[in-house]
Amino acid sequence: MAPTLRVRIAPELRLFVAPRHRGGVAEVAYDGTATLGHIAESLGVPLTEVGTLLVDDVPRTPPHQPRAGTTIEIRPVERPQAAPPRFLLDVHLGKLARRLRLVGVDAAYRNDADDDELIAEAEREQRVLLTQDRGLLRRRALWAGAYVRGSDPAEQLVDVIERFAPPLAPWTRCTACNGLLTPVSKEDVVAEIEPGTRRHYDDYARCPDCDRVYWRGAHSHRITAIIRAARRAHPGTR
Repeated sequence: MAPTLRVRIAPELRLFVAPRHRGGVAEVAYDGTATLGHIAESLGVPLTEVGTLLVDDVPRTPPHQPRAGTTIEIRPVERPQAAPPRFLLDVHLGKLARRLRLVGVDAAYRNDADDDELIAEAEREQRVLLTQDRGLLRRRALWAGAYVRGSDPAEQLVDVIERFAPPLAPWTRCTACNGLLTPVSKEDVVAEIEPGTRRHYDDYARCPDCDRVYWRGAHSHRITAIIRAARRAHPGTR
């Protein structure tokens, strides 16, 4: 019989593997040369999502070459994961970018960037690339990346906060361009707001990057709910 490896896959990582392996155990043919990292990726698990790798219960690094007949265990990244609290989101995560900015997280985004541009920008600005594109996470040139779990922005926000526990600073970032807001007086913006807004609100801020004016209007209750959900996602956030 051809040499094999027995691979145990943690429940959190089984969404990445083929249906036949989602029971958690895979028997894979082994030629004696593949590394642990290659084995994980061949099963569909991006290395950005891999935490501890065990060979017969002994921790090993991704470049390690196991012996045939051994048992490998692939565990997920431990949360919270240490990483710079700066993110870059791919073109499909625009709603998540807005929510991250609402809670004050540095979230770069543009809807016209291709994969090569995203990878270059992530490295240049030392940002974690957030995506649901598994192929993008497997690109060798990627500086740092993470798979975003969830099908809607509310779930996705909780996932990112749980994984990275970035400092939260609600009401401090422009949701349009990610710029840091600056408080301004009502008199400074009076010509730019509607009469009803002038009558009911006194506190304003402006984005110096795109000149957009902000105030806590009728939508603030919805935003407050988003902020509360983000803070509940990880007790260590503020």
